Amino acid sequence: MTPEDALKLLLSKLDECGIPYMITGSFASNIHGLPRATQDADVIIEAEERTLERFLESLGQAFYRSKEAAMDALAREQMFNVVHLETGFKVDLIIRKSRPFSRMEFSRRQPAFYLGANRWFATAEDTILAKLEWSKASGSERQFNDALNVAKLQRDNLDRPYLEKWAKELSIMDLLEILFKEMD
Repeated sequence: MTPEDALKLLLSKLDECGIPYMITGSFASNIHGLPRATQDADVIIEAEERTLERFLESLGQAFYRSKEAAMDALAREQMFNVVHLETGFKVDLIIRKSRPFSRMEFSRRQPAFYLGANRWFATAEDTILAKLEWSKASGSERQFNDALNVAKLQRDNLDRPYLEKWAKELSIMDLLEILFKEMD
């Protein structure tokens, strides 16, 4: 089994349990930009306690997970992870935050055919904004470069007013301006 098979299994379990999700992070930037290797996947989910419990149970013996960590993440709108035991592939499951940007980002998710089915991904714009926000928080040049690569490849399709509106709200307008200069 490959890491992609492990992700496919996990996404199928989310679908079976009726948990809406959105693939974000490096997997989303790989879809919209230049592919690069990554050691894990980031998936934002909208769940309630009952559906999250059912999802955790559905993973069976294939994945390590902590029910306590998952329930704590749900209560705090944070992240927990599951690890596919055979491959060691880690998936960070991020509870969708209630802040306006997070609600908007999730409502804009788009399907893309991936791993044999339609899967939900963050849009190019939301991938750029999230990567810039991570870049600012962590000082990561890799995150900025992921955002830049998405912007370069999607340049003619980007909704610049949307990017500018949310960059101001997220206090990352300075990084967006640098990105615009570097992509031209």
